[in-house]
Amino acid sequence: MAVRPIALIGAPVLREKAKKVHSFDDDLQVLAEDMLETMRQAYGIGLAAPQVSVSKQVIVVELPEEYKEVEPLSGKPLVFINPEIIKSSREEVSGEEGCLSIPGYVGEVWRSKWIVVRALDKNGKKFRLKAKDLLARVIQHEIDHLHGVLYIDRIESPDKLWKVDREAKTEREGILENVALA
Repeated sequence: MAVRPIALIGAPVLREKAKKVHSFDDDLQVLAEDMLETMRQAYGIGLAAPQVSVSKQVIVVELPEEYKEVEPLSGKPLVFINPEIIKSSREEVSGEEGCLSIPGYVGEVWRSKWIVVRALDKNGKKFRLKAKDLLARVIQHEIDHLHGVLYIDRIESPDKLWKVDREAKTEREGILENVALA
């Protein structure tokens, strides 16, 4: 496993539509593992392949263990290949989001309260997952990356974007005060 450099806002790959994955080879396995390691090293809870300058439809998510009471999948690394939201709630909820590709800022974004996502795992096996609340928010955020959409594109007005001091945060839990997505 290796920590890869994170593409920052302005990098063209962040605005491109990522390509579907068709080959579930060793390179894909390495990419998924590297993405998890990169996300953890940056104290994030989600990461999309374009954020490590790879134009492939791959996202990884890992909520911290302490969310286990409200989200049973917390603490487990999740890998989604070619993810697609196939159903979502009409009800939307507002929440703060940040992005590893836009360091130092968080913004208020409206997202569906729950979603159903269809994807392949890193071995090419199909699965569906119903996610709600924070897990749903993270997945929606990461899938946006695969379509060249950043959370700042979803902010309703400039006063819904705030500068934060992420450099002072050294623990994953501290980052979550401002919901550090990727």
